[in-house]
Amino acid sequence: MTGIQTGLIAFGVLIGLLALRIHVGVAMLATGIGGYVMLIGWGPLLAYLKNAAYGRYSVYDLSVVPLFLLMGQFALRGGLSKGLFDAANAFIGHWRGGIAMGSVGACAGFGAICGSSLATATTMGQVALPELRRHNYAPGLATGALAAGGTLGILIPPSVVLVIYAILTEQNIAKLFLAAFVPGVLAAIGYMLAIMVYVRIYPEAGPAGHRRTWRERMRALGSIWQVIAIFIIVIGGIYGGFFTPTEAAAIGTIATGAVALTRGGLRNGGWIACVYGTAQATGMIFLILLGADVLNVFLALTQMPAELADWVIGSGLPPLAVLFVIFVILLVLGCIMDSLSMILLMVPIFFPIIMGLDFFGLDSTEKAIWFGIMALMVVEIGLITPPVGMNVYIINGLARDVPMGVTFRGVIPFLCSDAVRILLLVFFPSISLFMVRWFA
Repeated sequence: MTGIQTGLIAFGVLIGLLALRIHVGVAMLATGIGGYVMLIGWGPLLAYLKNAAYGRYSVYDLSVVPLFLLMGQFALRGGLSKGLFDAANAFIGHWRGGIAMGSVGACAGFGAICGSSLATATTMGQVALPELRRHNYAPGLATGALAAGGTLGILIPPSVVLVIYAILTEQNIAKLFLAAFVPGVLAAIGYMLAIMVYVRIYPEAGPAGHRRTWRERMRALGSIWQVIAIFIIVIGGIYGGFFTPTEAAAIGTIATGAVALTRGGLRNGGWIACVYGTAQATGMIFLILLGADVLNVFLALTQMPAELADWVIGSGLPPLAVLFVIFVILLVLGCIMDSLSMILLMVPIFFPIIMGLDFFGLDSTEKAIWFGIMALMVVEIGLITPPVGMNVYIINGLARDVPMGVTFRGVIPFLCSDAVRILLLVFFPSISLFMVRWFA
């Protein structure tokens, strides 16, 4: 049996375990352990496992993960989401579809200090959904805009998924954050344009809101100065070379915690809730990391990644055709797996293939960064694609009176925007790489 055949059987087992609703980290761990034992026995497995957890969790760069997660928890408790929505709504809420556009802008701002799509969708859904309903927005547009806007949480830096990708591929976290910034802004603009086009076709779907005075706008903008300051300190500190990503995460966490404290968000058990939420999310991520490590070691023993890379490179397929096949696989897996699990599982398999192909003459570092941004965007699309778009389910849980099919139809304009953005970034890599080159 070839390595590719063995790997395919392992993937079949993994999908079966996921279908039985077993946690993805446990499913990866079980599949990896079973395959490892079948290939070389229990003794070598136990010898590997005794150091596996320590070897993975002692990586210094992983300390960024709980820090950014705690920063997001403080942002949730500090009520920053409400201020962001009000500020965006104050400037463009009087446009047709403007409140939905403001929701997308607020999602982008909250994602810049949160780093989690699910948290962004949950928080902004609670803030913006009542306002959208009050202005009689069409249910599909309201829920679709919030589900799509939530995906900006993992694209706009800081991003936990980008940190994990950087560790897996041994890339610089700061450079990946730089490369993600412009695509993240393009995503937000693209979603707003999608809303603008939609309400021109269906004017009744997004009525215009009340026009605010400039005094009201300045007051709303002044209420989010803390968010702007935190973003400048964290991201500007990284790009300016003043902090490492870990130091910036620590400073951002302290600053966001101070905001939450002054706003009363840490009272009545708020502090304990933040710590508990961070510990729970960190434990889940680290379990998935360990499971992915064991599974990928088993796949390495089968030689599947190497055989697959050699086969693809020797097949003569155009590099862009290979890239789009990978995108399709990621989209299909997005129907059954979360974004982090897909990155952990697929990157060790697909990364050697990408690095063995030529894309527009990019060097190895630029190619790794470019592919990471592209993979992240495809993973982001998986959060709003049927039948298991995680963000869609979150928003639909907040709007229980809206049928799931209506919400999925509501995200179609945003999926079209995603498709256009991906094509632009595939054929023009400099869009995501020019800031990396500029700061190099």
